[in-house]
Amino acid sequence: MVSTYDEFYIGGGWERPRSRERNTVRSPNTRETVGEVPAGAPEDIDAAVAAARRQFDDPAGWSRMDVAERAAVLHRFADEIAKRAGETATAVSTQNGMPIAMAMQVEAVFPEFLLRYFADLARDTPVEERRPGVRGGTTVVTASPVGVVAAIVPWNGPQTQSMLKVAPALAAGCCVVLKPAPETVLDAYLTAQAAEAAGLPPGVLNVVPGNGLVGAHLVGHPGVDKVSFTGSTRAGREIGETCGRLIRPVTLELGGKSASIVLDDADLSSVADAFFDATLALSGQICHLGTRVLAPRSRYREIVDFVSDLASSAPIGSSLDPGTRVGPLVSERQRSRVESYIARGVAEGGRITVGGRRPDGMDAGWFVEPTVFTELDNSTTLAREEIFGPVLTVIPYSDTDEAIAIANDSDYGLGGTVWTTDEERGEAVAKRVETGTIGVNFYANDPGAPFGGVKASGIGREFGPEGLRAVQTLKSIYRRS
Repeated sequence: MVSTYDEFYIGGGWERPRSRERNTVRSPNTRETVGEVPAGAPEDIDAAVAAARRQFDDPAGWSRMDVAERAAVLHRFADEIAKRAGETATAVSTQNGMPIAMAMQVEAVFPEFLLRYFADLARDTPVEERRPGVRGGTTVVTASPVGVVAAIVPWNGPQTQSMLKVAPALAAGCCVVLKPAPETVLDAYLTAQAAEAAGLPPGVLNVVPGNGLVGAHLVGHPGVDKVSFTGSTRAGREIGETCGRLIRPVTLELGGKSASIVLDDADLSSVADAFFDATLALSGQICHLGTRVLAPRSRYREIVDFVSDLASSAPIGSSLDPGTRVGPLVSERQRSRVESYIARGVAEGGRITVGGRRPDGMDAGWFVEPTVFTELDNSTTLAREEIFGPVLTVIPYSDTDEAIAIANDSDYGLGGTVWTTDEERGEAVAKRVETGTIGVNFYANDPGAPFGGVKASGIGREFGPEGLRAVQTLKSIYRRS
């Protein structure tokens, strides 16, 4: 069945596209066409930004609405999102190859949760604070919505990533223009339908799919007040340059090359599922995964064997099969990229313990076996560059100080893990790793805590109160009394 759409969600309704170009979505499982939607043009972005601008600037509009009333609307939106949860998970799995079991746990659950979380957080967080002046008098500090937010999201977790930007922005009183990735547009239409059914005021949320050129037009649009982007570091640099020139606030959640530090007392067999999720989930197509596995020399062979067995035993198959743990890569281009890195690893002297090939009997889709490399140190390409595929490099270290040094010897700093039977020791090691987030014996984002990276992994934070503050503007009002 092919899902076909002919309009964009702009200004609370459905508008015909300004261009005749179409965006075809293909299944990574079979290469068959599964959807077709209009391809956005700059003129469509203009219309969406204008609609958002009208609503935000309206003296009786969304930004001026009582916060409790806004929260009630967002809870209705969450209700509509929940009604479509199963359909959304299937759409995501069909488009990007996310195993359906994972999609049902993440893409079907988090969007609703995030809407409710940020609606309640905004309702319960004062937007005005009175501070005694250090030199006398009083300062009134107010928090206001930043304005029109451009939200540009990737294909790997499209619903969670979308709502991670949309939910806090709408809760704060901002209006949003959402640009989903070309690979995952069908689920974005379900979000738009939910917004319409929930009765969001016209222009509060606008959805226009498009390519990189359309995204660039949105980033530089004079009607936009804030940009929130998740994607590659390369694209993030370009967006950051544009926003820097415009003096425009920007949140950038970018790439990663995180370390999974296995301490000498670790019992990986007792946390095997968590270790897989922290290193190989979604066939390695998650920015925070710990694809550099750091193992103590005293247990190196044992840990290589464990990681190799874990990778080779994971069921590979159609993303829509509930038993699948390793689905296809999102596109033929992505598979070619991953295979080029595997070839580079071999050329640099690496030894493949498992994987490295396309699995037998799965020629229809864009599959690559989970692959484990040894005999590569931290200076090699596979240890330095983000591959975005199911490729792990196991690197030996002599002591904890060296492990931390290797972990920190990276251009990135987004995620990471420490594996140990002593959680206090694990936390002490985690505190020394230069990264925005890190887990001890598992990795899972906590929606109540800030998420984001350091170094080339980005700037700014999402999730938690920090995510709400990121879409607000602070003002200080000085009073004599």
